[in-house]
Amino acid sequence: MASTYLTRTVSSSGSDTKGTISFWVKRGNLGSNQVIVGGKKANTERVTIGFSTENYFEIQFQDTNNAYYWKSSAVYRDTFAWYNCVIQLDTSNVTATSRARAWINGEEITSWSLKETVPQNLSIGFSSNSNVPHVGARGGSSVDKYFDGLVSHLHFIDGTAYDATAFGETDATTGEWKAKTSPSVTYGTNGFFILKNGNSVTDQSGRGNNFTVGGGTLTDLKDNPDNTFATLNPLDNIAASTFSNGNNTVATVSGNAACNTSTIGALTGKWYWEVKMTAGESNSEAYIIGLVNTSPRVTGYDGSTLANGLGLRGNGTINRGSVAGSVSGWNTFAVNNIINVAIDFDNGKAYFGTNGVYGNSSNPSTASNGYSFTVGDEFWRMSVNCRETSKTGTFQCNFGNGYFGTTAVTTNSGNGYAGAEGASKFNYTVPTGYSALSTKGLNE
Repeated sequence: MASTYLTRTVSSSGSDTKGTISFWVKRGNLGSNQVIVGGKKANTERVTIGFSTENYFEIQFQDTNNAYYWKSSAVYRDTFAWYNCVIQLDTSNVTATSRARAWINGEEITSWSLKETVPQNLSIGFSSNSNVPHVGARGGSSVDKYFDGLVSHLHFIDGTAYDATAFGETDATTGEWKAKTSPSVTYGTNGFFILKNGNSVTDQSGRGNNFTVGGGTLTDLKDNPDNTFATLNPLDNIAASTFSNGNNTVATVSGNAACNTSTIGALTGKWYWEVKMTAGESNSEAYIIGLVNTSPRVTGYDGSTLANGLGLRGNGTINRGSVAGSVSGWNTFAVNNIINVAIDFDNGKAYFGTNGVYGNSSNPSTASNGYSFTVGDEFWRMSVNCRETSKTGTFQCNFGNGYFGTTAVTTNSGNGYAGAEGASKFNYTVPTGYSALSTKGLNE
């Protein structure tokens, strides 16, 4: 969401001391104070929920005089996972320890590095007349502390304190916590259900408590709690590259050779993804789009030779370890080109194209003229590399979410093209039998 936030003004009063908030969240950039959702009664009374600069899960309760903080002992830095957060509030309770509870993925948080007593009858800021709840940022005299990431299945329950089992359950097959897409709850006067696996701000609870976009652009990504897509991994970043747009855009920095990798890897199967180069030097051998089978963070690999990887250089040659640049006949790529990457691990073949045309007269759909490589027994992850310290580049990755940066895929077919898993969205036709790097793709 970055600089995007949602808001609504409450026009009738419900219970402003008792309720439940539940949402699913996937983190983007880390290391800053970010608010996911918060209520506001005047500028000094509210409850806000998000992550701290240290990546703790954080709840702030504020009255007219003071702020009272809860910070988890655990840190939450996984930028691939979706987290279900449930916060139960009953500030009117005479028992101080019963005024708030919180769960992550069905497990109640019982270990807090900081847990201050919540004052009795503190306003939660969601349900009294003229309250202004915010999603994606902190409200107040000015909007700030924007959340960087994705939010889905956001519920507010007015007047009833539910626990996590009202909104999620353990999958009998995988053992993982999953969303109840139509929970059996009573929403109350000001309750709402928005962002149901998409970007709709229309209330799905039946109460008609719709939100509006207060600022920024609300994108409709394919990524949701039922199908998690790969992104680039900001934790595997020895070159100080900067990430944005939910970690699907990376900008390398001068003075560092960069190797930025995906959050999902594979060893078998057929996979497709796209990269749009939006800044840099056209047709340059400095840039390599491909895959690596070792961690730069663990090995100290600086991206200068791609010794443990494989990729297409901007000058149209294939880079593979010690034979870097020796395989020609492939397509060059320039600024604003889209690079197509199709990897067949089952047969040890790689295919690279530019703007939908594959180089070396290759065709991944018919398995013809691909670049042969030894798969080995280590997982490979997709990568974007800048091997020359004097150059920089910006790359927008589409692992199937249907966006390059904040621009939706519309160029070729209007609705885009899906991979074999049927739940992705790409700019160009996906080769036959190739899937997006997502949990549905991995389970096909």
